[in-house]
Amino acid sequence: MPSQVARARELVGAALGRDHPLYDDVALLTSELATNAILHTKSGAGGSFTVSVVSSAAVVRVFVSDGGSEEPPCVCRTSTQATSGRGLPLIEALSDRWGFVREAGATTVWFEMSQQRLPAWVAV
Repeated sequence: MPSQVARARELVGAALGRDHPLYDDVALLTSELATNAILHTKSGAGGSFTVSVVSSAAVVRVFVSDGGSEEPPCVCRTSTQATSGRGLPLIEALSDRWGFVREAGATTVWFEMSQQRLPAWVAV
């Protein structure tokens, strides 16, 4: 799994460049979606998932398509002691918009970040 998640981050770097102001945030959220695809969908049991990064002057959008699961993606709140379950809450907190589409046995989860926003690490 670590190599697949690392490959997803590499795709972000190839699409945006590591010096892009949103690189860290986009790479983090992409890692979360890739991890979810591996752990919570049919993609994890020898399946595959795809990552697409689209950047325009206005927004960066990332799409992660996987083999689907029995249940739709859920922003489930976890206890402070939980060691997992924070991926979609992170996406909800750091992205400008996000959502998912389920069709033909597959799920695509996407998020969008405005090119005009300050990255999460910038102190204001």
